[in-house]
Amino acid sequence: MNRILKSRTFKTTVIAAAVVGVAGVAQARDQIRIVGSSTVYPFASYVTEEFGATTEYPTPVIESTGSGGGIRLFCNGVGEGTPDISNASRRIKASELERCAENGVTDVTEVKIGSDGIVFAQSSENEEMDLTLEQLFLAVAAQVPVDGELVDNPYTNWSDIDSSLPDREISIYGPPSTSGTRDAFEELAMEVPSEEMEAYGGEGYTEIRSDGVYIDAGENDNLIVQRLTEDTNAFGIFGYSFLVENPDALGASSIEGVAPEAEAISAGDYPIARSLFFYVKNQHAEDVPPLYDYVDMFISEAMIGEGGYLMDIGLIPLPEAERETTRQKVADRASLQVSDL
Repeated sequence: MNRILKSRTFKTTVIAAAVVGVAGVAQARDQIRIVGSSTVYPFASYVTEEFGATTEYPTPVIESTGSGGGIRLFCNGVGEGTPDISNASRRIKASELERCAENGVTDVTEVKIGSDGIVFAQSSENEEMDLTLEQLFLAVAAQVPVDGELVDNPYTNWSDIDSSLPDREISIYGPPSTSGTRDAFEELAMEVPSEEMEAYGGEGYTEIRSDGVYIDAGENDNLIVQRLTEDTNAFGIFGYSFLVENPDALGASSIEGVAPEAEAISAGDYPIARSLFFYVKNQHAEDVPPLYDYVDMFISEAMIGEGGYLMDIGLIPLPEAERETTRQKVADRASLQVSDL
């Protein structure tokens, strides 16, 4: 494959796929429609631009809706008014795939593209912090144990949680409830530590505080990055690729003594690591001829392999054997089943 120009300016037009065209009946078209994860968006945007520049087909239309929002649009049905692909920074849920089937979306291929770490970052002007999962949980949870009882979170400064932490106000910009990053954060950074706390009775607790300490910053992770450069006391929660893209402006906290670096995330040593996916509506393949040409470009070694172009913007490659498994699933048009989840 010819080397891809890394300096190409992204020109992708962002249009809501759910409202384009005539709903209900599939019609032949050459432009792929993609929705979903803000974390996967930079990688998918790179591929869409290359696809538009090097093939006879128009650049796919892509919208950053969040993983949950994208899957909801994707599962609305089959036809001209529905997306062909949904990007996701967490795996589709069994309940979501069941809803797909109820709406006639009965043939979906799952494509795993790489790994990612959820970073807890701040302005690089500050000293780096090393947090335990428990300390991070106590900063964001709606209710926390105090003297053996669960109470509304009273912590306003980091030093309130642990005297070894800075006497600095807790302020956190994070993703909304529709975000796959939020889902993964709740599972890995909240459910896991709370299961070990006696006050929660062995049950995972994932309710995030709503007293203004955690600020819902929307689906655009670049806005969180911008806010951290302006509000240097605050922290932000987002995917590793945004840290890679802003090395001078941001510094990430270590979690359990492990920094969010590519090798640690790939090896599973970093505690808040997850996989990235996209989902293909196979029932659209006949009426959208370029669909699998795009998919094949995305999962090529030139894109997602070791030293691939997406690695340059923060994608952490899967092991070689797992990349081959992904390609075989795509070649077979493997249909995801609820029993697989």
